[in-house]
Amino acid sequence: MNDRWDDSPQTGIWPVTDRSATPGPADVFVRPIMKRRATARGAARHTESLHLPQAKEHVMARDSLAVISRDHACHVIAEDYSYKSEAYYTILARELAGDDIRPSSRAVLDAFVVPVCLERAKNAGIPVVGWGISQAYVPLPAILYGLNYFATASDYFVVQNNTQAKEVIRHITNKGKYPFCYQKLEDTATITTCTAVFGRTTGSCAAIAGYAEKIYEIFSIPLVNMVFVRTGDEYALSSLTPTRYTRLSEGERAFLSAYRDHQEFL
Repeated sequence: MNDRWDDSPQTGIWPVTDRSATPGPADVFVRPIMKRRATARGAARHTESLHLPQAKEHVMARDSLAVISRDHACHVIAEDYSYKSEAYYTILARELAGDDIRPSSRAVLDAFVVPVCLERAKNAGIPVVGWGISQAYVPLPAILYGLNYFATASDYFVVQNNTQAKEVIRHITNKGKYPFCYQKLEDTATITTCTAVFGRTTGSCAAIAGYAEKIYEIFSIPLVNMVFVRTGDEYALSSLTPTRYTRLSEGERAFLSAYRDHQEFL
């Protein structure tokens, strides 16, 4: 699945264009581009990111992972935590050995199954997008996520009409063999994505910094991309997805490097 990711910067607002349905956040259909406003808290976080320890930056290669010690626990940093991935088996082995390892194997399984992720987030007080599970019906416009074994939340689709919806549903259900998750969108809704490093965000993602902290408290995933839907001044979580090291901004790389200082690659 990782081969489908490109290496363009991911943090921020995805511009949207009128095109046929294709997977991935860069291919969502026509939606207004979100205007972000800096907050006092965001400014403080941005300033803080500029004063991170000036240690030599660790460059993590594609598909590599690292285990670091922090807060009396071990933390696995990886691009991919999916079931049967190297990171998943590393976490599982540490759990079986009795180590305090984060994230847990349950957390990484729950985080990237959209309905499970949203229910856990909702129970923790995080606003989430309303969702449903179907094999055919979908309200319009909507975001669609596949729920089959090979599905990844990174490949989501925004559909505006029945023609688009039928094409996408046929694809993500493997011609009706599996259900899918839908999320109804308001006509004025916008979609934004931000990356969190140990629950912290930088720069223009400060508007959802508080939610990033709560998401980290729930799942303890050191490196994760967050997809939010904004309606007016309200934000609601749509999904969590993996991210690549090459997509991190300068501030995010600085956070990651600071956490990894003096640590060893696996």
